[in-house]
Amino acid sequence: MTSIDLHGMGVALITPFKEDESVDYEALIRMIDHLVENGTDYIVALGTTAETPSLSEEEKKEITRIVVERVNHRIPVVLGIGGNCTRNVISQIEHTDFKGIDAILSVVPYYNKPSQEGIYQHFKAIVNASPRPIVLYNVPGRTGTNMTAATTLRLAREFSRIAAIKEASGNISQIDEIIKNKASGFQVISGDDGITLPLIVSGAVGVISVIGNAFPKEFSHMVRLALQRDYQNARNIHSRFTELFELLNVDGNPAGIKSVLNMMGLIKNKLRLPLVPARIITCEKIRDVLNQLNIKVK
Repeated sequence: MTSIDLHGMGVALITPFKEDESVDYEALIRMIDHLVENGTDYIVALGTTAETPSLSEEEKKEITRIVVERVNHRIPVVLGIGGNCTRNVISQIEHTDFKGIDAILSVVPYYNKPSQEGIYQHFKAIVNASPRPIVLYNVPGRTGTNMTAATTLRLAREFSRIAAIKEASGNISQIDEIIKNKASGFQVISGDDGITLPLIVSGAVGVISVIGNAFPKEFSHMVRLALQRDYQNARNIHSRFTELFELLNVDGNPAGIKSVLNMMGLIKNKLRLPLVPARIITCEKIRDVLNQLNIKVK
């Protein structure tokens, strides 16, 4: 496989935990069914929202197995494989069973603060090792390093297996530059729910969403309307969630979305240290917004 269509709404799947902080695999299955049955276009497993740095290798393998088996080819599955040691990322790729996996999401190396040439060489090595298309992931707020538009375009131009970028820099000018100068087959994906609509207007193909964990039907509908250039109706849905976009990030991701999912009865409100649940005051504000949206909460 050398290409993948990532138009629409992908969801950055959360990892549910039990009270003892073990992975709640039953809740994970519920979440997968909830997403697949309510309009999600593809699932991204083991991304940022999954608290992947806090998972053991055994847990990551089991989560991947369950996602692949439960999705059962109904929609594409994108697997997060990234890190700040290129050799380790390549080793992970070499030891991964890619049956049922349609693409890899790989983050810009963090903490090391590589140069743009270092970022280019990192992804070049990953492309040469990967049997699946690559989705680049630029999120400088977490990695400490921004991958510039020039580096993104260089990678996309030189490697056909690089299918897309999840752009979460929040830099609209940078994202516009990528969209303006990219090759026709390269896909730009919003990494931020709150700016998905304007990015689609500018030429992005969709979003890898956090809020979609809770509202896959509504948010996927908004994305599809925007892709069909029905901007007024898309804006009406977008406007319903603007306050929630902000609240979900007040205490960090995935604390916000896990509090929503807990209120909806889908998971326990449990995270692994160093992450902690959203504060009570934030949860109360979230509950008020959900009530205003006529969402049933417990």
